[in-house]
Amino acid sequence: MRLTKVLNKHFNPYEKEKMNKKEPYVSAVIVCAGNSTRMGLNKSKQFIDLLGNPAVYYTLLAFENSLSVKEVVIVCRECDKADFQNIVAKYGFTKVVAIVNGGETRSLSVKNGIDATSEKATHIAIHDGARCLITTNEIEKVILSALLTGASALGVKVKDTIKVVNDDETIKDTPDRSTLRAIQTPQVFDKDKYIKFLENAKNDAVDFTDDCKLFEYFGEKVTVVDGLYTNIKLTTQDDIILAESILKD
Repeated sequence: MRLTKVLNKHFNPYEKEKMNKKEPYVSAVIVCAGNSTRMGLNKSKQFIDLLGNPAVYYTLLAFENSLSVKEVVIVCRECDKADFQNIVAKYGFTKVVAIVNGGETRSLSVKNGIDATSEKATHIAIHDGARCLITTNEIEKVILSALLTGASALGVKVKDTIKVVNDDETIKDTPDRSTLRAIQTPQVFDKDKYIKFLENAKNDAVDFTDDCKLFEYFGEKVTVVDGLYTNIKLTTQDDIILAESILKD
């Protein structure tokens, strides 16, 4: 089914006129190039066993089943490429078109991934490979939003009270919790704008660990789409227990 048919079910004609008339083509860049230091393992956390499958299996499965995603590029460490190739072959993930090396920073890793996407790509969905509990429905929601706005990210309302602290660990301020969101991935952007902003950021000698911040830096709005609290990121050993519990449910 063409993506435009899906859009017809979600948006009225006036909203669709805002979209580029060019047929949308979404490429997903799955970033898996981190060192997994905080996990305390001697292997990439994408290969952690979760109920008999490597964690990244669940990540790739959600994107494989996404109607909106046309192709997937994996960005990883050179030493992990063979393992990713084996996983793609074993589970038959047909949308994975390239597995490329990461860069020295997250921004450079994302750029390497974007460079491997199709020339037809109009939008880029950037996702942390360690967020292995992402659902296809969440992917669809944030992509549809980005097709209208140019930039969207998943996020959830902050449940706890957040404090801003001074250097001496004393409380400085308490921001209004209703205005706070914990941002997740995927984060989806207009490809041409992302590439332009990334190049401009390089000229300004600035680097960002969050892709939304790149758009914010250049004055572009990013729409936050409601995500799920279960879309956790594997960071510490405790997250493994939580992830398996969520998968069992």
